[in-house]
Amino acid sequence: MLPRKGIISFVKQSSEKILQMRYHHISNTIAHKSLAAIEEQKGKLDATLKNQADAYAVETLGWKGYAPWLYVYSAINGDFKEGWIPDNYYGRVVIPKIQGAYGKISSLKPLCNKLFDTDACPDIVSFINGFWFDRNLKPLTIGQLQQTIFADTETVICKLDTSYQGRDVFRLEKRDFNRGMIEKKGDCVIQKFIDQHPFFNAFVGSAVATIRVTTVVDTNDQISLRACYLRLGRASDTHVRSMTHIRIPMDMKSGALKGQGYLPNWHTIDKHPDSKVVFSDKIIPAYDECIRMVLRLHERMPMVRAIGWDVIVDKEGYPKVMEWNGYSNDIKFSEATQGPCFKDLNWEQLK
Repeated sequence: MLPRKGIISFVKQSSEKILQMRYHHISNTIAHKSLAAIEEQKGKLDATLKNQADAYAVETLGWKGYAPWLYVYSAINGDFKEGWIPDNYYGRVVIPKIQGAYGKISSLKPLCNKLFDTDACPDIVSFINGFWFDRNLKPLTIGQLQQTIFADTETVICKLDTSYQGRDVFRLEKRDFNRGMIEKKGDCVIQKFIDQHPFFNAFVGSAVATIRVTTVVDTNDQISLRACYLRLGRASDTHVRSMTHIRIPMDMKSGALKGQGYLPNWHTIDKHPDSKVVFSDKIIPAYDECIRMVLRLHERMPMVRAIGWDVIVDKEGYPKVMEWNGYSNDIKFSEATQGPCFKDLNWEQLK
C-alpha cells in the first residue's frame, strides 16, 4: 500500500494528466472544426501537407496531437512552414516555461495601471476583495464612488477578472449604474468608454475595435513585435467578442490592413459584412505610436516573455491599452496568417 504522501502525489499527477488530456481534446476539436470550415471554402487539405504536418508534430514537437493546428495553418496558406507553433503546444508547453506564474498577473485587471504606470490605461476605479479603489489603488468611500466613475463620462466598461474573449465585459450607463449588481459579479475594473478614431467607426461604431499586438522578449533580452491584426465587432455588438469578431491581418511595418479578413469560422471576406467597408488600402492611424507604446510597456514586465496587447486609437489620435494578456494570449490566428512568428526563439526545443 502506498504511503499517504505517495497517494497524494499519485492523485495530483493523475489529476494533472486528466486536465492536460482535456485541454488538448478541446483545442484539437476546435482545430478540426476550423479545418472543416476552411475546407468548405478552399477545398480539401492536400495530403502531402497533412503528412508534413504529422511528421513535424512527431519528429520536432514530440507528439502527433500537435498536428491538428498545423493542418489549419497549412490549409490557410496552401503550404507547410517549419517553425509554426500549434496552439495547444503553445498553451501547454511554451507558456508555462516562458511565463510561469508571472504571466497570470494579467488576469488581475485592476493592476494594469499600477504595473505599467501609464495614462494609456483607461482605468477609473476597481472593486477588489469587497472594497473600491481609484485608478492608483487608493481606497474610495461609497460616497466618492459614483462621482469618481462618471466625473467626465456618461458611459463606462466593466471587466471582471475572469473576463476573456469578450465574456464578462459589460457596458454601463450613468443612468443605470447599480453598485450592488457590480459587487455581486466580483473583482473587476471599470474603465472609461473610449471614443475610437473615426477610422474604426467607418467599419462599425457600436463596438470599440481592438488592435491585437503580440510582443516577445527574445533570448538576448530584446523586445520585438511579432504579430498584429485588427479585430472588429458586428453592428449588433456592444464590444468585440470572439464569437462574432472579424479579424484582419496587418502589415507589421506599415500598419496597412491586408485585403482579406476572416469570419469566426475562418471563411474569408474582403469587406465588413455590416458596413460593407472594404479592408484593402486602409492604414491604421497612429500605428507607429501604438507599437512604440507596447514595446515600451513590455520593458516594465520583461519576466513575462510574450504578451498579447489589446490596443485602440482614440478620437484624438492617442493609443490606449484596453488590456494585456500574459498567459493565455492567442497566437493561432497570427501563426496562420503571419507566421511562423516565433521561429527564431527555439520554442520547439522546450518540449
